[in-house]
Amino acid sequence: MYKITVMNVGVAGASGYAGTELLRLLSQHPTLHVTVATGHSAEGKPVSSLTPSLTGAYGDVTFLETTPDALRGLDVVFLALPHGASQDIVPELIDDGALIVDLGADFRLPPEIYEQWYGEVHRAPDLCHHAANGLVERNRDAISIAKLIASPGCYPTATTLALGPLCDADVIDRSSLIVDAASGVSGAGRPAKDHLTFNHVDENFSAYGLLDHRHTAEMERNLGATVLFTPHLAPMVRGMLVTAYAKITQDISTNEAMDVLHKAYDHEPFIHVVDEAPSTKWATGSNAAFVSVAVDKRTKTLIALAAIDNLGKGAAGQAIQAANVALGLDETAGLSTIGVYP
Repeated sequence: MYKITVMNVGVAGASGYAGTELLRLLSQHPTLHVTVATGHSAEGKPVSSLTPSLTGAYGDVTFLETTPDALRGLDVVFLALPHGASQDIVPELIDDGALIVDLGADFRLPPEIYEQWYGEVHRAPDLCHHAANGLVERNRDAISIAKLIASPGCYPTATTLALGPLCDADVIDRSSLIVDAASGVSGAGRPAKDHLTFNHVDENFSAYGLLDHRHTAEMERNLGATVLFTPHLAPMVRGMLVTAYAKITQDISTNEAMDVLHKAYDHEPFIHVVDEAPSTKWATGSNAAFVSVAVDKRTKTLIALAAIDNLGKGAAGQAIQAANVALGLDETAGLSTIGVYP
């Protein structure tokens, strides 16, 4: 019988939606064991009191205050905190030897670009250059040797998976990409907000963040392109669908464009290249991503699509996948490529 080595894990921000999803997924992980869970304004409360669905795995776990001291002495630390918060914690932990996976925006961009899009000076600029982008399918080698991983945002994840191989193959014009995307309400976080109440969201579909959504900077950096991005809030709890448009630079057919995606992803455990336009429901509850492409010869336009679970491949699942790679574990450990239906 083989001995399984257990690694102790901390989840900061475990009371939020991404943090809650981390707890759920890690409860099934064969190696990563959550010993510390912190939550803003939930200190001292049982995890099960805030999220009863986690009772079976965390019935005896209580939220701690989110401080560097609470997260010391661990093998892995996941930070599921609002942007800005990780800058005060990572510098305190970076030399402790733990793998740090930040689900927030703090270390995704160079400090000068972060300042431009987030409107504040970065408080740990040197660490930005040491963080590996956590999109495994695009950055596996760097992640495998990283001690600080910046997990990308949900919109950039889906967009980069849809368009990345096509940009690499130089079959589309990178100067004027248009990304039209919709996300479930959970992407806006757990704190109560008036525009996320049932009466506002139900039977409603709305655009937001016109021209200046912060994820635009990630998309442009990932793709080496200029992107016009419009996000939408869809009346669903979880799920994300990206529909992206680009002018083709050569006479390419839909089948040839599909071949580009197949070449990039057929060996990837979580990426499914499909012939039809994907649906958000296909990925619900999983770390899967469904991508497809079509070429309209009449307008010389390529349409690329990606569907993910914004809390799965767009957040918690992706963070665990990157941690698995960095720790030398089975990349799929604790994760499923099979969605929940209906």
